[in-house]
Amino acid sequence: QVQLVESGGGLVQAGGSLRLSCTASGRTFSTYAMGWFRQAPGKEREFVGVITWGDGTTYYQDSVKGRFTMSRDNAKNAVYLQMNSLKPEDTAVYYCAARDTSTIIFLLKGAGKYDYWGQGTQVTVSS
Repeated sequence: QVQLVESGGGLVQAGGSLRLSCTASGRTFSTYAMGWFRQAPGKEREFVGVITWGDGTTYYQDSVKGRFTMSRDNAKNAVYLQMNSLKPEDTAVYYCAARDTSTIIFLLKGAGKYDYWGQGTQVTVSS
C-alpha cells in the first residue's frame, strides 16, 4: 500500500502562485508515476499533470501548460505542483495520485489509471 498526503493549498488572489506538495509513504519503491488531478464543485475530477519517478517525464493538461510545473524529489518521496498565474477557474480540490505500473504517459490522463489517492487539498483563487 501507498499513502499519499497533499499539502500547500490555500487562498490566493488571481495572478498569484501556490506550491502543492504530495508526500508518499509505504511501498513507494513500486510506484511508476504520480499525477495531479483537481475537482471543482459540481464538476468531474480533471487531469492536471503527471510525472514519472524514474526520469521525471511530465505531461500536462493544455489549460495549465506554461503556468503549472511538476517536479519530484525521489529522496523525499515527494512530488510538487508549482502553480503560477493562477486564475479563478483553477479553484478546486487538488488530489495527487500514484500509479504502480509503467504505461504510455499520455494514457495517465484518466483517473482510473491510478492505484492510490490522497485526500486532497483545497485551492481557492479569488478574482
